Amino acid sequence: MIEKVGKYEILGKIGEGATATVYLARDPFAGRDVAVKVFSPETLRDKHRGRVFQHLLMNEAALAGKLMHPHIVQIHDAAIGEDASYIVMEYVGGGTLERHCAPDALLPFDRLVEIVFKCTRALDYAHRLGITHRDIKPANILLAAGDGGQEPGDIKVSDFGACIHTGDDTRTQVSGIGSPAYMSPQQVREQPLDHRTDIYSLGVVMYQLLAGRLPFQATSNYGMIYQICNSAAPPPSTFRTGIPPGLEAIVARAMQKELDARYAGWDEFAHDLAQCFRDRRRVAEHRDVADSEKFEALRGLAFFQNFSDVEIWEVVRFSRWDDVGPGTIVMREGESGDFFCFLIEGELRVYRQDRSLNLLAPGDCFGEMAVIGGQPTRGANVIVRTPAQIATIPGAALHGASDACRMHFYRAFLEVLAGRLTHANRQLSSG
Repeated sequence: MIEKVGKYEILGKIGEGATATVYLARDPFAGRDVAVKVFSPETLRDKHRGRVFQHLLMNEAALAGKLMHPHIVQIHDAAIGEDASYIVMEYVGGGTLERHCAPDALLPFDRLVEIVFKCTRALDYAHRLGITHRDIKPANILLAAGDGGQEPGDIKVSDFGACIHTGDDTRTQVSGIGSPAYMSPQQVREQPLDHRTDIYSLGVVMYQLLAGRLPFQATSNYGMIYQICNSAAPPPSTFRTGIPPGLEAIVARAMQKELDARYAGWDEFAHDLAQCFRDRRRVAEHRDVADSEKFEALRGLAFFQNFSDVEIWEVVRFSRWDDVGPGTIVMREGESGDFFCFLIEGELRVYRQDRSLNLLAPGDCFGEMAVIGGQPTRGANVIVRTPAQIATIPGAALHGASDACRMHFYRAFLEVLAGRLTHANRQLSSG
């Protein structure tokens, strides 16, 4: 590892990408730790993509000392030369938002609102200086670790290398920059862009923080671009229960495909977030404890024995849990319903035409044929006998689950059906 870049003493490597390596370094003159992004000379000389990477470098270098905002990573210094090209930035030691985009690490709603609100303020500040970021994604939103005078848990928007500058014809947008999953329809079509492309991208980030997955998923960039331009994203509540309707409405408006339907400016976006933040008392503070209890309950069921912990957390997020009293009809014969359930606690009785068919005990799955068997009409009544706790999973949530989670569901369904068939055969034999 190199020991020094310019005047900066290298302390360790933070990360490495295809075009640059980021080091933790010490500025001996300012007496502070900094992050130094060192660009690969081979990358900048590449005959095919070198011009694009030089554009990124020049963009960031030009912002040194200009973006002075508490929620934007400051650029302290830059050098561009034959021997070394690097950017010196404020060091933010808490990692990125990426780790909170997984189903097992989602943030409480009030914390999520606070983070997105601060992003809107930072990007509004940049917009007022004529700057559109153009690459908003969780990897470019950093979390402070509480060092260097930063507040613990605060956020910083980083990496303005892909930005465009209003009214500067010498630095117009270059195609091929950005992350397709977070691009607006206008960006993937390579249309002229303004701050509303960042509004869309931040809407995608907010969706991912809410749902634990991206709104559009595809196996290729072409498939992703097609969905961004033509498909409607399923509501985040498809994959996580309990999302306040106000947050879903904000995400839906930020991600509108047409500019006229999207937030016109950052103030509108921020205002709606502030309204949700004021109403944050609606979010139960015991939610984390409740989720851990749900996880433990599911992990203890035989149905979920082959699910990974990540997949169990995914199920926790998109399932609905209810306490129900004796006499409650959970499913009614002849009615339709695109959902299935697990009995967590208590006892249920299954009836068909007033004839008792079965007694359900904790751990039993029921109603799944409406989702997997092409039988949307219920074939029996399910009635609560004792106080019970039931976890309900919508069919849409199952269809939208990760491939691994969905595969484990279908395998477990087969085992349930095989067990029922064996039980029925035994009853016939004994009769």
